[in-house]
Amino acid sequence: MTQEEKYLKELNSINKGTMMEILGIEYIEAKEGFLKAKMPVDNRTFQPAKLLHGGASLALAETLGSIGSALMVNLDEYDVRGSQISANHIKSAKDGWVYGEASIIHKGKNTHVWNIDIKNEKGEIISTCRLTNFIIKRKRT
Repeated sequence: MTQEEKYLKELNSINKGTMMEILGIEYIEAKEGFLKAKMPVDNRTFQPAKLLHGGASLALAETLGSIGSALMVNLDEYDVRGSQISANHIKSAKDGWVYGEASIIHKGKNTHVWNIDIKNEKGEIISTCRLTNFIIKRKRT
């Protein structure tokens, strides 16, 4: 097992017992300022018309941007909190997998801004999202 595979296995283990596990989100690539994951398009992520739910897309996007920020700060000193998220849903998905690709576009002292594109298996954009995270200094107790 390569170092990256070990790292991804560790990242995926933190999904146990969370919404990310229920939605079937799996991290597949991670590097500084970039995180990629896949999510199934199935009964866990459908809306009533049997299409990918926009809320599931947003959950994938916020997960990627939040974990991406957490990987870039010292969590003993800072907390990461979502401040704002928006999305434009471009296309629908009925089955298979969608892939979220999060790239940091601003790494400030107090805020991180991420662009997250969610694509289908053909590489077509399903949703494009923007997430802003607060980077908050932990209070000493």
